[in-house]
Amino acid sequence: MAASDSPSAALRRRDLCSRGIRLAGKMRSDVVDLLDTYVERQGLDASASVAAVEGVPVAAVERWDEQTGTQRLLENLAAYRAFRALLAQMLEEQREQLGEADAALGRALAAVLLQVSAFAYHLEELLQLESRGPPSEEGARPPPPPHLGLFERKLRGLGVLRELAQWAVRSVRDLRQLAKSSPGSSSAPSPAESP
Repeated sequence: MAASDSPSAALRRRDLCSRGIRLAGKMRSDVVDLLDTYVERQGLDASASVAAVEGVPVAAVERWDEQTGTQRLLENLAAYRAFRALLAQMLEEQREQLGEADAALGRALAAVLLQVSAFAYHLEELLQLESRGPPSEEGARPPPPPHLGLFERKLRGLGVLRELAQWAVRSVRDLRQLAKSSPGSSSAPSPAESP
């Protein structure tokens, strides 16, 4: 029996999926709150249309139901690694732009950045459990941000946060699918899983 098929591995996988679902749900809630604060503090219109932002992974996917669990995890990991770099850029830009004048926005951005980093680590754990280590981060960095004016940077930040909120929704869906397809995922524990 392969390590990823053992009862203890199945329990660990379900546990990691459950914790990941909670983490993604909390992250989405915090990103939505951050979006409200960001729009208000940046003087933007909440209904502003933002074109696709270079380097921002899109959560929408064609043929989602045809993807394997590993494909879903790899796409999620790549997205959250990109968001980690993008949020770090936003945080730096926000500090340069406002200094300590808007510490609350900076703290909220930093908190979401920590959640994104923790979630990326969580996905790496799941990939290791799938008997597939996470891909290296070499070359995974998004391109350096183009030299944008202040307004364009604000819109780029809005686009990043909106897409991150969508990814949090997709991650919950992906982890639920992964938990459902895991070996021994019936609601009744098998004799080997019982205490």
